[in-house]
Amino acid sequence: RKKCLLCNNLLMIVAASIMGCSKIARSFEMILIGRFMCGISLCVPLHHQYVGEISPRKLRGFANSTSSFFWSLGKAVGQISGQRELLGSQYLWPMLMASCGLPALVQLMTLPFFPESPPYLLMHKGDQEGCKKAIRQLWGEGHHQAEIDDIMKEKATMKNTKILSVLELMKEPAFRWQLYVIVILTATVQLCGINAV
Repeated sequence: RKKCLLCNNLLMIVAASIMGCSKIARSFEMILIGRFMCGISLCVPLHHQYVGEISPRKLRGFANSTSSFFWSLGKAVGQISGQRELLGSQYLWPMLMASCGLPALVQLMTLPFFPESPPYLLMHKGDQEGCKKAIRQLWGEGHHQAEIDDIMKEKATMKNTKILSVLELMKEPAFRWQLYVIVILTATVQLCGINAV
């Protein structure tokens, strides 16, 4: 999880650099390439997953909701910064386009000091000592055996669950309506007025 986030941050910094240099290069294609690179990054789902996994059980719901809050806050800051009086002017718009690289740079510099998520270490790597060390680093000293037991139960449950590929998931009739709902919600999110808010 952590390595994927670090790679995504590198992708976002490259995309921000490409968009920021588009005016100097006099190339609108660079903006399209940069926006495409931002679109294919997996920062949002990975962030939700990583934050949810490193949070203590009592704070997990709160921690997962903060990413949605900061997502909306980022949209609002982008809308405000894009005004002509701020960064939306003829000379400063490349800085506005490149500003998406700032959060990625901050995360790229701070994330190496965080441990890998404990569930990932235990369930996928089988590293129980690494899991305990990560839990102590994240949540402090104390008795965390209940959390480790929960992760072990989840691991046992996942052994009996078949992991579907994307193609198998799309062909599975039992998941068809859920996929329709997700696709429609995702496709129409821009029509809901969040940008206006």
